[in-house]
Amino acid sequence: MSNEVKMIAKRIRELRSILDISPAEMAKVTGLSEAEYLEMESGTRDLSFTFLHKCAQRFNIDISELVTGDMPKLSKYTLSRAGEGMPIKRREGFDYQHIAPLLRNRLADPFVVTAKYSRKLEEEPIALSTHGGQELNYVLSGRLKIQIDDHIEILGAGDSVYYNASIPHGMVAIDGEDCVFISVVIKGESAEDDYKYKPVILPAKTTPAEEALIYKRFVTETFDENGQLKDISFNPPSNFNFAFDVLDELAKKCPDKTAMVWLSKEKEKRVFTYADISRNSSKAANYLKSLGIGKGDKVILVLKRHYQFWFILNALHKLGAVAIPASHLLTALDFDYRLNAAGIKAAICTVDNDIPKHLEEGSVNAPSLQIKISVNGRVEGWHHFDSEFEAFPDTFERPEDQSIDDPMLMYFTSGTTGYPKIAVHTFAYPLGHIVTARYWQNVDPDGLHLTVSDTGWGKAAWGKIYGQWLCEAAVFTYDFDKFEASDLLSLFKEHNITTFCAPPTIYRFFIKEDLKKYDLSSLKYVTTAGEALNPEVWQQFKAATGLKIMEGFGQTETTLTIANLVGTEPKPGSMGRPSPMYEVDIINAEGKPAKVGEVGEIVIRTDKRTPCGMFAGYYKAPDKTKAVWDNGVYHTCDMAWRDEDGVYWYVGRTDDVIKSSGYRIGPFEIESVIMELPYVLECAVTGVPDETRGQVVKASIVLVKGKEGTEELKKEIQNYVKERTAPYKYPRIVEFVSELPKTISGKIRRVEIREKHGRK
Repeated sequence: MSNEVKMIAKRIRELRSILDISPAEMAKVTGLSEAEYLEMESGTRDLSFTFLHKCAQRFNIDISELVTGDMPKLSKYTLSRAGEGMPIKRREGFDYQHIAPLLRNRLADPFVVTAKYSRKLEEEPIALSTHGGQELNYVLSGRLKIQIDDHIEILGAGDSVYYNASIPHGMVAIDGEDCVFISVVIKGESAEDDYKYKPVILPAKTTPAEEALIYKRFVTETFDENGQLKDISFNPPSNFNFAFDVLDELAKKCPDKTAMVWLSKEKEKRVFTYADISRNSSKAANYLKSLGIGKGDKVILVLKRHYQFWFILNALHKLGAVAIPASHLLTALDFDYRLNAAGIKAAICTVDNDIPKHLEEGSVNAPSLQIKISVNGRVEGWHHFDSEFEAFPDTFERPEDQSIDDPMLMYFTSGTTGYPKIAVHTFAYPLGHIVTARYWQNVDPDGLHLTVSDTGWGKAAWGKIYGQWLCEAAVFTYDFDKFEASDLLSLFKEHNITTFCAPPTIYRFFIKEDLKKYDLSSLKYVTTAGEALNPEVWQQFKAATGLKIMEGFGQTETTLTIANLVGTEPKPGSMGRPSPMYEVDIINAEGKPAKVGEVGEIVIRTDKRTPCGMFAGYYKAPDKTKAVWDNGVYHTCDMAWRDEDGVYWYVGRTDDVIKSSGYRIGPFEIESVIMELPYVLECAVTGVPDETRGQVVKASIVLVKGKEGTEELKKEIQNYVKERTAPYKYPRIVEFVSELPKTISGKIRRVEIREKHGRK
C-alpha cells in the first residue's frame, strides 16, 4: 500500500483510540467483520470511499480531514477550477475528486468521479455498499451501470439518478470506455454555518481640521466609493527628519497642544506640549553633541517608559545618530553581544533594575563603547543626563548632510534560535506609521491614545510617538513596573483615554476582571497586535464594553501590514486584510500562491514597490537579509490562510505549527477553545516530540486565582477540546503553570516552552 493509504489508516487508528471506540464497534459501523476492519485500519488494504465516509461520520469529522489531515476552513463558498479538488483514490477502478473540501459545515459532499472501464468488473456482479443520507449521480460522459437494491439502470451522458444511500448500491463503467459522472453525497442531517458574516462598510468621516493634519504634507491618499483608504503614496523631502519636519513644525503650528500625558509609577502626572518636547529635544541634542555623539553613531537606549526617552530619541534624530531602543531586562551577556554586534558608541540607561551594573559587566570587552549616561539617578563615572542637559540651548540648527535614506533606528529582533538579528530602519520609517495610527488605531487629533508598550520594544514606535504625532494626537504613557489589570483599568476614565492598543495578553487579563466596576466610557476605539487574538476574548470584551477589538499584524521589520482598518466590520479572530501600503500574499510549500482556505506563509511582494517604513535589511548581515528577502519577496515566517472575502486568519509561526500523526495543527485554534473556559486565565499550545505520532499537543495553562489544577481538571479540559474540535487536536499533555514565558512585548514564547519540555 502507498504511504498515503498508511497515513489515512493511521489517522483512523488514532481517532478510534482517542474516542475510545472498539474495533468491534467500528466493524459494525463500516459493515465489515472485525478482522476485515482491522486489516483496513492497519493500512494493508485499499480504503473505499464508503468505508472512509462511514468512519468520518462515526468520528464526527469531515471526510476531507481523514484524507488530508486539514479541516475545512471556509464558511461562505469554495471554488474549484477544472481539474482541481481533493483527489481520493480509494476504491478499485474509481478516481474521486472532491470539489468542495474547504467548505465547512457542508450539507453535501460533491465529487467528480471517473469510473475506469474494466471488462472484468463489467462481467462480475456489482459490489454494493451503503452509507447514510442520499446520493445524486449525474453522468457527464460514457455509460454507467448502476444497481440500487435489486434494480439495475443504464445511464448515459445527461442521465441522472437520485436515491436513498442507505439502500445497497453500486456502479460500474460499461461499453468499453471510462465513465465520468458527478456524485453528490447528501448528509442525513442538516447543518448551518457556525459563523454568519454580513460585511458592513462605514464611510470614513473627515473634518476640515483633519484635512489640515501635518501628515497630509507628505502623502497623497486615494479612497474608494465607500470612503475607505484604497492607496497611499509618499512624497517627503529627500532630507525628511521626523524631529525637524514633524515635532518642531507642530511646536510652531500648535505649541500649547498636548503631546504627551505622562504618569509615573507613583502616579505623578506631567503634561508635555509639543513645544515642551521640541525644546527639550533640542537641549538634549546640543548636550549629546557636546559629548561627541554625531551622525551615524550608535546609541543604545534603556529607558523603560521614562519621559526622557522622548527627549533623547528626538535629539538623536536631530543629530542623525542611530537610536537602538532596548529592554530593561537585558543581562550582562545581552549587553556584551549587542555592544559589539552593533558597534555601539554610547549608552543612555535608567538606573532602575541594576541596568548600569549589567552594562558595566557586559562592556568589559566592548571597545566601541565610549560614553555612558544615566537617567533618573547618578552612577559613579557616568554622565548624569537630568542635571547636565538643562544647561544647553533649546534650539538646534538643522544639519545639511542628512538624508531620508540614512539609518535612524536599529532593533534587535528576538529570534527563536541563534543571536538576535539587527533590523535597520531609515528616516522614512515614521511615515509608514501614518496608516498604523490614522487608519487602524483611529487616533483622534483631540483625543488621548494609549499603547501599552515598553520603549525597548518596536511596538513603542507603532503607538507611542510617530504615527500618533503625525496625526496630531496626544499619547498617554504610564511608567509602571508591573502590570496589574485593575490598576490600568482605573486610568481610562481618570485621564479620559479615547483610543487604546495592547497585546492580546492585556485583553485576556481584562476580561477576567469585573469590567462593570470600571468606567470605560471615554474609550471610543480599541486595537490589538503582537499575537493572534482569541475570538472568545473578542466576544467577551465586546459584550462588556460594546467595543470591537480591531486586530492588526506586522513585524519589527515592517509597519502595519495586515489589519481590520477603520470602517470595516471585523470577523472575530481574524487579522483583517492587507494594508494598502503592502502587496501581501500567502504561498504554499511549493512557493506558489495559496488557494482560498489553504494554509501557507505570509509574504510581502516588493518587486513593484518597497513599502514606506519597511526595514532596509539586517545590519552587517547580507546573508541573513537574503534568507528572508530575495527576488522581490519578503518572507515573514508567519502562517495564515485567506478566506473567500480576502480576510486573513493567523495560524502561527512556521516553527509553531504542530505535526501530529499526519495532521497539521495550528496552536491558535486550540488555545481559542481552551480560553472559552471561565477558569483559564492564559494558555499556550505547543507540540512536543512523540515517538509514535511525531508530535503531540501540549497545553500550558495559567488558571485564575482560586482555581486548583487537578488531574480531574485536566480530563475536563481535554474532553472540552475533544467536543469542540476534531478529536485529534485535543492536548494529550496538560500542564498547569503559574505564568507563561513572554517577551517584553507580551508575546508568549512558545519556543521556551518547547525547550523546557525537551529538558525534562
